[in-house]
Amino acid sequence: MYQIAVCDDDEKELDIAEKLLKEYRPAGEERRELFLVERFTSAGELYFRISEGSYLPDLLILDIYMPGQDGMDTARQLRESGYKGAIIFVSFSREHALNAFGVSASMYLVKPLQREPFYAALDKVFGEVERERQKYLILRLGGMLSRVSIDSIVFCEAQGNYQCLHFRDGTRQRIRMTMTEFYSLVSGYEEFTRVGVAYTINLAHAVSINAREVRFSSGEMIHLPRGVYPKLKESYFTYYFGG
Repeated sequence: MYQIAVCDDDEKELDIAEKLLKEYRPAGEERRELFLVERFTSAGELYFRISEGSYLPDLLILDIYMPGQDGMDTARQLRESGYKGAIIFVSFSREHALNAFGVSASMYLVKPLQREPFYAALDKVFGEVERERQKYLILRLGGMLSRVSIDSIVFCEAQGNYQCLHFRDGTRQRIRMTMTEFYSLVSGYEEFTRVGVAYTINLAHAVSINAREVRFSSGEMIHLPRGVYPKLKESYFTYYFGG
């Protein structure tokens, strides 16, 4: 499921974009509901929703000419605040096409939206999004939704109803979820493995393992519970040597 924000001060243009999104079918996939689309008629409203941290769309479809704050300025402010999602600009004019590269826009389309160029842009964007999703988790940190690099996580430690993430830069963040829930997020990555009930570790950061402890590239270490070493050693050798 992708979250998409469509921002245009013209309701008719919003209707066109939403209709095309509902009819879009990625190459090689059966038609299905892929998107959760939210409409905005004000760039300022969109900026506020994203900047407050409760809304993190994968894609912004932004009109440029709008009353008050325009789409280009909004995109620039969002990039400066750390927003990493994809952006497609739409406009009746090509005047700002070169400026779009300054905010790392994926595409600049001229209105009215046409099916083929719009769908080509979506194919490009969602290909990029899927590649990014393979490298990041979306987690709520400090009350805000954040993209967290898989490689930045050294290990996760259970602390009651919370999990404490230890990062390679030495920082820590607590998240409210069970260890089972966290492991379900990372179990598809070969570098992560469970260690007893209290830890999930990133083997890519493990610099030494023995029957008593694991030491990490961050300088931290964990003590191993009794009986987990044989399985951990097997996981370690499988990860580094393929079995």
